[in-house]
Amino acid sequence: MIVTLTVNPAIDRNVTVDRLVFEDRAYILSTHESAGGRGVNASCVIHAFGGKTLAIVSSGGKSGARIRSLLRSDCRFPMRVVRIRNEIRTNLTVTDKAGLTVKLNELGPRMDKAELARLEKVVVQSLTGASWIMICGSLPPGVPHEFYSRLVAAARKARVRVLLDADGEELRQGIEAGPTVVTPNQQEAERLLNKALITRNHFLDGADRIRRMGAESVILSLGSRGVVAARNNFILEVVPPRIDAVCPIGAGDAMAAAFAWSMDRGGDFTDAVRWAVAAGTASARLPGVTFASLEQAREIYGQVEIRPVSESLTL
Repeated sequence: MIVTLTVNPAIDRNVTVDRLVFEDRAYILSTHESAGGRGVNASCVIHAFGGKTLAIVSSGGKSGARIRSLLRSDCRFPMRVVRIRNEIRTNLTVTDKAGLTVKLNELGPRMDKAELARLEKVVVQSLTGASWIMICGSLPPGVPHEFYSRLVAAARKARVRVLLDADGEELRQGIEAGPTVVTPNQQEAERLLNKALITRNHFLDGADRIRRMGAESVILSLGSRGVVAARNNFILEVVPPRIDAVCPIGAGDAMAAAFAWSMDRGGDFTDAVRWAVAAGTASARLPGVTFASLEQAREIYGQVEIRPVSESLTL
C-alpha cells in the first residue's frame, strides 16, 4: 500500500476562461471545485491506476467540511482525516483555452502543537503495512521545517520507502534525513541549490548534487523537457514525446504518483521513471487539473525515450 500525506490540503477552485490577458476582460467558460493538495492528487492517480493507497489529510473549518464532502464523492480510496481548528485553504487556478495558466495558492491554516502531534501519530501508525509513503506539498505557517525530516526518519526506521515532494527548507531538511527519492521541479531545485539551472549540464549536475545531499535517488522534473534522474552512480535523461499541452498544473503530482505506483508493483527504477514521465505528459494534455488514466499514460509510455548519461560530471 502507498500512503500519501497532505499536511496542507486545499479546495482547488479551477476556472477556465476564453483568454488570459492584461488590462482587458476575460470571460469565464466553466468552474469546477475539487479536493486538492499534492498527496490527495497522488492518491487519485494511484487509485485510478489500480494501486492501493491511503490518503492522510488535515481538515478544519467549513472548508474542511467541504473537502471531506468532495473526497467522499469524488474519491473511492481509504482516507484518514485529522481534524484541526482552523480553516484549510482555498487555491485558485485560472486556465485559458491556449493552456496559459495562473495558479494562486493560500498559505494555509496555523496548526498548534497538539494538532501536529495527532497528525504525526496517525502517520506513524499508518506506516504499518505500507510499502511507500509519499510526503507531499507545503507545510502550513508555524509548522517546523524539520517536521518532514522526522517523518522520513520514522519511515526509514519502519523500513518503508519514502518519496518526498516538497520545497524550501522542509525539502532541504527532509533530504538530509535520507528519503528514497525526491522529486523537485526546476524551480524547487534552483531554490534548493541557490543556483539557476539553464543548460543541460546544469540539470545533470543539479540532480547529482541533490542526490549527494542525502537522497538515495533524485527525479528532477523539467516540464516538457522530461526529467533528469540520478541514482547511485548513473544518471538518466528521460524525454517525452512532443505534445500540445493544455494544462500542466498537476502533471508533477501525476509523475510522482506513477513512479511510486510502478516501484510498488516491482518495477525497476528506470521503468518507474519512464511511467512517471508518461503519466505527467499525458496529464498535461488534459484540460484543467485533470489526471491521466492508466490507458492514457500507457499511450505515452511507449514514446518516452531513455537516454543514459555516460560522460563524467564536473561538479
